[in-house]
Amino acid sequence: MNAHENTLREPAIWPSLQAEDAHALIDFLVNTVGFLRTAVYEDGDRVAHAQLDWPEGGGIMMGSHKPDADPGTWCLKPGTFGAYVVTDRVDELYARLVDAGVKILREIEDQPYGSREFAILDPEGNKWSFGTYRGEPRA
Repeated sequence: MNAHENTLREPAIWPSLQAEDAHALIDFLVNTVGFLRTAVYEDGDRVAHAQLDWPEGGGIMMGSHKPDADPGTWCLKPGTFGAYVVTDRVDELYARLVDAGVKILREIEDQPYGSREFAILDPEGNKWSFGTYRGEPRA
């Protein structure tokens, strides 16, 4: 598989997170960061499940946090999530997020391994890194 084929793999892993205010986090990720609102299923005023796709491939799943959920169920503490998101538009995205007043954790910078990237903090406290590194091609 060459480096180009590596970029065409369908997403097979869907990172997931939960939020205190899932509706607000969805709005931030869609309207400010640039994710696509693919599906949002509600249960009353809570988000039971949402799928947000990244326009360049992949995506996340998320929902409202259930603090009273049984510890044996799929329950994740808000603000503990971190993800690396691949983008070819890293400079454009960085400028847009800075202009929007988003908390920058790591300024945009070229990395020794060839990526250009930066990191932000979302309103729930999750950490997002955006960069050009697509991973190493598989042999």
